[in-house]
Amino acid sequence: MNLTKTLMASTALTVAAGMAHSDGHMANEMTIVSWGGAYSASQQNAYHKPYSEMTGVKIINDESSAEAVSKLRAMNEAGNVTWDLVDVEAADAIRLCDEGLAMEIDADEVLAAGADGSSATDDFGDSLISDCFIPQIVFSTTVGYRTDMVGDTPPTSICAIFDTDAYPGKRALNKRPIGNVEWALLCDGVAKDEIYDVLATPEGQERALAKLDTIKSDVIWWSAGADTPQLLADGEIVMGSTYNGRLFSVIAEQNQPVGMLWDAQMLDFDGWIIPKDLPEDRLARVMDYVKFATDTQRLADQAAYISYGPARASSAPLVGNHATLGIPMAEHMPTDPANASNVFVTNYEFWADYRDDIDAKFQAWLVK
Repeated sequence: MNLTKTLMASTALTVAAGMAHSDGHMANEMTIVSWGGAYSASQQNAYHKPYSEMTGVKIINDESSAEAVSKLRAMNEAGNVTWDLVDVEAADAIRLCDEGLAMEIDADEVLAAGADGSSATDDFGDSLISDCFIPQIVFSTTVGYRTDMVGDTPPTSICAIFDTDAYPGKRALNKRPIGNVEWALLCDGVAKDEIYDVLATPEGQERALAKLDTIKSDVIWWSAGADTPQLLADGEIVMGSTYNGRLFSVIAEQNQPVGMLWDAQMLDFDGWIIPKDLPEDRLARVMDYVKFATDTQRLADQAAYISYGPARASSAPLVGNHATLGIPMAEHMPTDPANASNVFVTNYEFWADYRDDIDAKFQAWLVK
């Protein structure tokens, strides 16, 4: 069954329930916050559009996820939370939960059971990293490079970022510490299993910044995931970090001369949090939406538009070909064995504890 038929069939199964969705106790619009670019497009295709067509609900897309923590803090202080659902990385979900800014949920009560009969808890497994977190995808932060700017020896190690002799030219790195400081310590000789112990100390933080200092003048700092793919497409950088799905888009969909470096890719989870204390009609709408948008079929459908692995185990067997290119998607996932020989699993609990402090040091370092 092709993707269009699958979507039609799955929509038909829920259309009867959808007729009840328009009743008066649910809000008729939602503001959903995400990351923009190819990722938001995948969400639009896989579940925003089908849900809107099924219910008549208007979905307003906001691309502020990179600033989700600070903005939700400000909204909460002002007593005016205008967002209904927010897409965040795992560490930010833990922070928002710990600060009482995100609502705790019972996964088995709120989320759909797996298509294979498993409970939501069993189906999502280790991706349920917080009582407030509703998982969607497994993704990685990794590095893309211009194949026509690296000579005859394309990079194979993450430490190529720091090798300006072998690979001269501008690099693009995220304008926040997560990912950068781990790679900096790894390329400064710290063993992978000791990275977070070292990074927990002031001396380790300074060591990471000192390593980043060696390339600071060659770095273009990005804050949106779409920035690096655009810089690569325009030939303004020789290499840069971004999310693996964004690189897939620029390579496979745009056919740009870009390669992807999987070495020491930073694996992480991404998912939804529901802001605390939403009005009853808005909360009812959000609950209805997330049950639909995170079911087995919807998460498998998303993988037809972007190369992120679905967080549900029951979705994985349903991942097929790209919706328009027709190429198999499984081999482009960060979790594919050929890509995962040297992964670096982000310690989201560490970042939940240390993020504010290291962020402040990193931003102060940036302006020096």
